[in-house]
Amino acid sequence: MATYTITLNERTSSGKALMEYLQALGVLISKVTPKTKSSYQRSQEDKKAGRIEKFSSSEEMFKSLGI
Repeated sequence: MATYTITLNERTSSGKALMEYLQALGVLISKVTPKTKSSYQRSQEDKKAGRIEKFSSSEEMFKSLGI
């Protein structure tokens, strides 16, 4: 028996119909949703990508923002 992984857009009528069909056949084992990243994980990615700026004071930050 082979195992297949498919990605469906359940917001479309064809995606909904296919999900209903697979459920009716009894071949749908589980529905896997993608895991969302936590805010900590996103912040670590920002840090690694160099999207973080450091300032020694709030005045310096406001000056760089043009405020």
